[in-house]
Amino acid sequence: MSRLDSAIRRLTAQKLTLEHAARLISDLPGPAIELGLGNGRTYDHLRSLLPSRDIYIFDRQVAAHPDCIPDEAHLFLGDFSDTLPTANARICAPVAFAHLDIGTGEKQASMALASAIAPLVAPLLADGAIVVSDQPLEGEPWKPEPLPDGIAEGRIHLYRKSAQEPSATAL
Repeated sequence: MSRLDSAIRRLTAQKLTLEHAARLISDLPGPAIELGLGNGRTYDHLRSLLPSRDIYIFDRQVAAHPDCIPDEAHLFLGDFSDTLPTANARICAPVAFAHLDIGTGEKQASMALASAIAPLVAPLLADGAIVVSDQPLEGEPWKPEPLPDGIAEGRIHLYRKSAQEPSATAL
């Protein structure tokens, strides 16, 4: 498969999965977050899919098309390990949807980044929140969800945050 064919399949899978995720959260209140603004294509698409929701963006730096840059109130700039732990104070509501577009182009580095970010994203999410990720997420609280028809397993990943059991306290 050519690189062009691969890019088309990746973008098609991303588009269809984002649209599917928007339907899955239709009854779940809360804002959306996107990790990895890039050039702003998916942020722009999310604005059209989720017009009544706040969408908060996390990235190291802004390199997006000028029409695809969120206002300062919805933009977290800096390393994910610094911005995610403090995001609840600004977001002020459990997040219904997260799009993690964090691939670096190098498989091992991308997987390591996903492993480091996943535990920082989980506390921001409402129980039942949907996550679309370009990298696999392992363990709790990530429950894999079926991908839309026609999308190959491993091309993109779809999860629902499972409800966390309250921890038992010793008497």
